Amino acid sequence: MAKYIFVYHGGKAPESPEEGEKVMKAWMDWFGALGEAVVDGGNPLGMSKTVSSGGVADDGGANPAAGYSLVNAADMDAAVAMAKGCPMLGDGGSVEVAECLDM
Repeated sequence: MAKYIFVYHGGKAPESPEEGEKVMKAWMDWFGALGEAVVDGGNPLGMSKTVSSGGVADDGGANPAAGYSLVNAADMDAAVAMAKGCPMLGDGGSVEVAECLDM
């Protein structure tokens, strides 16, 4: 099994405590469906800066990360299939999937 990182982009913050509970339940249900494939459920991310080789730091960058998770999957196609169930997609966000390479 290879390890993959899901990097979440976009989406929106819940507008009420009730909406927050609904969103959290959707994430927990998704993680539950993924089962033992979830290595690290990750966390949401706050404000980011992008630092270039020129040393310039820009707020957020072109497509700032909103969070991440780590999963085990047989291959990229399996990881992409898992990502298709992510609640972030329902909020207009996206999931970037990349294999974590052993060094």
